[in-house]
Amino acid sequence: MHLLAARGPDGLSLREVTEAAGTNVAAVSYHFGSLRALRDAAVESALETYLDAQLGALAPLSADSTLRELAAAFARPMMHALAVGGPELAIMRTVARVGIDPPDSWGRLTAKFEQTRTDALRVLTARLPEVGHEELTFRTRCAAGLLNWLVMAPIGGELAARPAEQIERWLVPVLTGTLEGHAHPGTGALLRG
Repeated sequence: MHLLAARGPDGLSLREVTEAAGTNVAAVSYHFGSLRALRDAAVESALETYLDAQLGALAPLSADSTLRELAAAFARPMMHALAVGGPELAIMRTVARVGIDPPDSWGRLTAKFEQTRTDALRVLTARLPEVGHEELTFRTRCAAGLLNWLVMAPIGGELAARPAEQIERWLVPVLTGTLEGHAHPGTGALLRG
């Protein structure tokens, strides 16, 4: 996981992975068949860990929850990983890095992706009834993209050096704004003009 997070899926060699794991090339071939299959299994495991944590954070929310509560729950696994670092941050970086070009096997996680979206939309549709389903789904995907970018960008490293409370204080309002989607009063004229 650490090697994947640091170098990305294409930056690994089989020898490097087996040395880090304290095993040999034959073990990888026996259990996975190839470096690519091992890498895809590790990435899928990382994503499932992330989705399970996110689902656990979102499950207690109801239609009465606020957008701020939704944003905090949605970001909780990422904020926790930034605060503690180590393997948990490696999992988040791996998910973020590979999410652009996911392995074919991610299809088995479709139900978890859909449940995450359903849990978020339960709050969003109650709080923003005037906004259509498609736009709310887009906002949810933007919030996820923002978290992925944050964990990979240099600013994520700067944020990771902060206490957990500060990470939440800084990040949750940004995600709340992403989900809420209010435009600045002059934005419409600017875009039209």
